[in-house]
Order: sequence, then structure tokens, then C-alpha cells
Amino acid sequence: MIAIEISIFEVLGPIMIGPSSSHTAGAAKIARIARTVANEDVKRVVFGLHGSFAKTYKGHGTDKALVAGVLGMKEDDENIRNSFTIAELNGVDYQFREIDLTNAHDNSVLIEIIDSNNKYHKVIGASIGGGRILITNIDDFEVEIAAENPVIITRNKDKKGVISEITSLLAQNNINIAVMRVSRKEKGTEASTIIETDDEISHAIIDQLSQIEYVDDVKVMNFMDNKAL
Repeated sequence: MIAIEISIFEVLGPIMIGPSSSHTAGAAKIARIARTVANEDVKRVVFGLHGSFAKTYKGHGTDKALVAGVLGMKEDDENIRNSFTIAELNGVDYQFREIDLTNAHDNSVLIEIIDSNNKYHKVIGASIGGGRILITNIDDFEVEIAAENPVIITRNKDKKGVISEITSLLAQNNINIAVMRVSRKEKGTEASTIIETDDEISHAIIDQLSQIEYVDDVKVMNFMDNKAL
């Protein structure tokens, strides 16, 4: 006999508001990450819906979940059903459109945010079932973030020694690195470092990372505690 391990989360799904974990809980979580990428400053947002998301987003409540996410609501927030009204009261302009993302998961969304300084932010993510998600693009950098462990995202200059300083600082603070990915647009220009850790990241560590030379921006998402810093 072969024993198959199944977690209670996979059987029952996440605690959430809405009829579908893929179309509501996952959608809200992706949008909440997009809000973090925009430094929690959302003036206008366009949701590009792909595949099944595009076909069923109204009936399954995906539209309300996405708006709720960019407003900072968690998947179990009772106000998800009122997210349109809350967005309007907070002056957040939102729009939905159907798009085709080549080779993307069927439940994928492109989230484009304009903040109060008219700065553009972009996130592509997929809801892959049971409330689980996969972020595949942040501001045109290819990533793979499952949103299960704490994640550090730095935007830095492509200079020698920057990555070494980042990892050394984490080691000094007893932070263990689980996965690290580094990408750049062109040699010597802008680069992005994505680090998944086994330990939560404190505000003090964020401040230290921000002080490293050539590090322009630091964002942290502590998914173990279901929150972003």
C-alpha cells in the first residue's frame, strides 16, 4: 500500500470569503502582494485577466477579491464583498480587462498600478489551487514566488559586492537563506535580488539592508505571519 500525505489545508482549503479558493482567496493574495510592490500606495489599478479568470471573474467574485487585495484586505476579510464601494470611498480607481498572457497559467492576472507619484508598478501572478499562488513577474523582472516563506525583494545597481553584502548581513542576523534568485536587465544597470528565508524579517533588518550602498529599494513579505512589511 502506498501512503500519500495530504495536508488538512489541501482538503479544506484556506479560510476565505467567496465561492472559490482559486478565484477569490488566491486572487486577493496576488493583489495584496501587488499592493506591497507599490509600497501600499495605490491610486489607479488595471487588472488584466487571463484564461479562466477572464471568463468567470464576475460570477466567482474574482473582481471583488482583486480590488480587496490592493486595498490590503486578507482572504478572510468580511469586507471583500464591499471592496468596490470601499475603493471608491478611498479614491482608488480600478478597471478590468481581458487579456492573453502567453504560456501563462489559466488563472493568471496582470496587475498594473499607478501610485500617487504617478510611478508604475507591475505584477503577474497565478492562483494555482487551494488558495496557493505563484508570482512570476515583478516590474519586468522574472521571479518565482510561492508566497509561503518570508521573501526579501531588493532593487539594486548591478555592482560587484552588493549581493555579498546582502547575504552577509542576513547571516549576521541569523537569517537562513532558503532560495535566492538574482536577475538584471542589462550588465551594469538595474538588478533585482529575490531571497526566500526560513525566518521572519524584522523592520531593523529592513533598515540595515536599505543602508547598503547601491541598494535602492527593499520590500519584505512575511508570509508565515500572512503580512507584508
